[in-house]
Amino acid sequence: MSEQTIPLFPLHTVLFPGGALPLRVFEPRYLDMISSCMRNGSHFGVILISEGSEVGKAAKTYPVGTLGEITYFQQLKDGCLGITVRGVQRFNVRHSEVQPNELTVATVELIPQEARHPLPACYARMQNLLEEIFNQLGQPFTSLPKDYDDACWVSSRLAELLPISLMQKQALLQLDDPLHRLQKLDELLAKLDYR
Repeated sequence: MSEQTIPLFPLHTVLFPGGALPLRVFEPRYLDMISSCMRNGSHFGVILISEGSEVGKAAKTYPVGTLGEITYFQQLKDGCLGITVRGVQRFNVRHSEVQPNELTVATVELIPQEARHPLPACYARMQNLLEEIFNQLGQPFTSLPKDYDDACWVSSRLAELLPISLMQKQALLQLDDPLHRLQKLDELLAKLDYR
């Protein structure tokens, strides 16, 4: 496993590898971070807040997040920066420190990418549900590469898009096996009456 040092963007959302996340950036610390990442072609960490807020003092976070790559940006009419982030790879936070401007910088250990795994036939209804969801979405989701036959891709997209709690999404992000993630999603879908 490899380590790197990255700035963190703590949010009330969970990003999975391969996913898309539109963001509206207005705080100076994050505008500077985005500018630096774009200038250097580097990534930042999208990570779920465990305690605190997205604005103001640095928030506490869960230990696992996802490297984010900026794929689109525009200056918005209200003066904020609109960006789209693509999830690249999961990571574990090993150490973090808060800088004077309240930006958190962390040393992270990258978690190996999940190998592509054929979607088992017993989860075909999840593929159908995901196709229905994508048919109702706009940008940036419509431009995502689709792989409805891959258990990893299907489980990650459903985990991002289903109306489940952030804690449930985080628990699914922390799973290392796409088949286990599908099993957990199947249980959640039964509770949501999606079967």
